[in-house]
Amino acid sequence: MTTSRPEPHPRPAEDGSRPAPLAGIRVLELGNYIAAPTAGRMLADFGAEVIKVERPGTGDELRNWRLYEGSTSMLFRTINRNKKSIALDLRSDAGRALVLDLVRHCDVLLENFRPGTLERWGLGPDVLSEANPDLIVTRLSAYGQTGPLSARPGFAAVAEAVGGFRELVGDPDRPPVRVGISIGDSIAGLYAAFGSVMLLFERERAKGAQRSLPLGERMVDVALNEAMFSMMESLVPDFEAYGVRRERTGGRMEGIAPSNAYVCAGGGSIVIAGNGDSIFGRLMEIIGRPDLAADPSLASNAGRWARRDELDAAIGAWTATLEPKEALAVLDAAGVPSGPIYTAEDICGDPQYAARNMIQRFDVSTGERTIPDVGFPGIVPVLGGESLPIRSLGPELGEHTEEICRDLLKKSEDEIRAILRAAEGVAV
Repeated sequence: MTTSRPEPHPRPAEDGSRPAPLAGIRVLELGNYIAAPTAGRMLADFGAEVIKVERPGTGDELRNWRLYEGSTSMLFRTINRNKKSIALDLRSDAGRALVLDLVRHCDVLLENFRPGTLERWGLGPDVLSEANPDLIVTRLSAYGQTGPLSARPGFAAVAEAVGGFRELVGDPDRPPVRVGISIGDSIAGLYAAFGSVMLLFERERAKGAQRSLPLGERMVDVALNEAMFSMMESLVPDFEAYGVRRERTGGRMEGIAPSNAYVCAGGGSIVIAGNGDSIFGRLMEIIGRPDLAADPSLASNAGRWARRDELDAAIGAWTATLEPKEALAVLDAAGVPSGPIYTAEDICGDPQYAARNMIQRFDVSTGERTIPDVGFPGIVPVLGGESLPIRSLGPELGEHTEEICRDLLKKSEDEIRAILRAAEGVAV
């Protein structure tokens, strides 16, 4: 794998010729951890002004996840990029009053507390809607706002299990495993962002028809387990129709062969996806097995899946004779989908990522020192040929409290000082 770092890709000029798609939209984010903040990140990435409300003193707990130095993790910096931070205590009367004041200036509210929490704080959807009858309320929770499990707490690890995902991850002779990221939270966040934009569109269409959306039509309800379940393809239909119970298949995909990771000379591995009918024939030719290419029983995926061990052994015998780069060059020339298994270092040195501005670099202060030229993942999807520029990394706790109170809420200097004192006075 390459380890050299390409030249930083130039960022597009911000000349105002093309406004960001969500410019003019303001979002109030009450969420913490990953799910709601992922939705807020996506909306912020494309131009929305996202105001993140954090607990005074401690802030979002994500600030301390994978914390290697200082007081704010790179994880927080990444997921909360392009946002503003205001420190408010939602359990206090003053904090709740400020939230309602902010709601009057916002288009969307995001939250991922356990169902019933906002209601107990006097900030339920009916109260929010009374403050702003056009507000879209997007709620994320473990099991949704209704149903017998709605009040139960749950993180993504549980949602991934209940959604059917965990059962299929890992090798068949071992217990299920977890992937190395909080994929359940992230997918739920994607759905929450999509739902928010969908209702923003519906709200504008209703205004064009000179009508207002009732509260029930301005609510987005995302359950983490349902977000994962929605990704499970034909898991349930295959069971209901045919009694098929999917099982873990390691690096393979049920019913699709050959498609796996294969060890090369020197110990490195590559992924080869030779499961297309015509692709399979080309793959067998280049590995020196024309007999398998001509075998009529291997002409379809069903037949190849039945003989997957034999095919993997044949492909593995070929890859074992070549270094990863050599094998990939032969596969690419033959039009066989394949690729290296990248580490973070490989991604940082890859010219494809650089060409689309997918690694964007910032100097990051830890509070004790500044780490120069740290790469962060770019904005997806690409608009205009390359990733949009990240405007700012995840903010310091309460960094924008004074600005928001002064410029948006039009508070007096005395009121601002009182709000700042209240934030600083909460015990850590």
